[in-house]
Amino acid sequence: MTIASATPYCSHGAHCQTCSLSSLCLPVALKTGELDHFDAIIKRRPPLATGDCLFRQGDHFSNVYAIRSGSLKQVNFDHAGNEQITHFFLPGELVGFDGIDDGYHTGYAHAMEKTCICEIPFSHLETLAERIPQLRSQLFRSMSREMKEDHRLIRLLSCKTADERIAGFLINLAVRFQRCGHSSKTYRLPMTRTDISNHLGLALETVSRVLKRFRDNHLVAIRGRDVQILQPQLLYELAENGSP
Repeated sequence: MTIASATPYCSHGAHCQTCSLSSLCLPVALKTGELDHFDAIIKRRPPLATGDCLFRQGDHFSNVYAIRSGSLKQVNFDHAGNEQITHFFLPGELVGFDGIDDGYHTGYAHAMEKTCICEIPFSHLETLAERIPQLRSQLFRSMSREMKEDHRLIRLLSCKTADERIAGFLINLAVRFQRCGHSSKTYRLPMTRTDISNHLGLALETVSRVLKRFRDNHLVAIRGRDVQILQPQLLYELAENGSP
């Protein structure tokens, strides 16, 4: 069984023209000449190691970031020090939109594995977007996708059972892995079960118990972090309707 990984080869010499994820990222909207100019403003940062922090809660906002490989989680802390994992970001997705409103990031972005990032200065991005309507539209689509993720999480936490939350989480990951060119049925979880339980508002023991029930019912096969979705339609129906 071939498992989709969020961590392909990470090259410091990568360019937008040759990036396999350009169809997901902002450069999809640009013509050749515009793409060269866009490529010139991007900073390819050294790879983040597992646990490294891309930005911290309260940091000044100046960039958005595109994930070339690897994955990030965003963690927010309230005034009482309670931790909530609000987002998981996969290859081809943009990170950092939370800072646009008041100029400060609202959470910590941590690498869950070796992760390669393209840093895009937001002031340059705004200037280009004013000149290139297609880029502006792609930027809005990226923002809209993140808003949909927020709404999905609110719906999961407010009105779904543990089984429905975890089924929805697995299906959502499958769709996003497929979007970035991987299999929608076999993939490797970049996050721990503790991360999943925090994100979904469940006890760790509940997550383990539900995953075991999914295995026993032959909905999924799971070994460590390797996931194979055996019956995607039934899992989707469970996520949406509460029963397959």
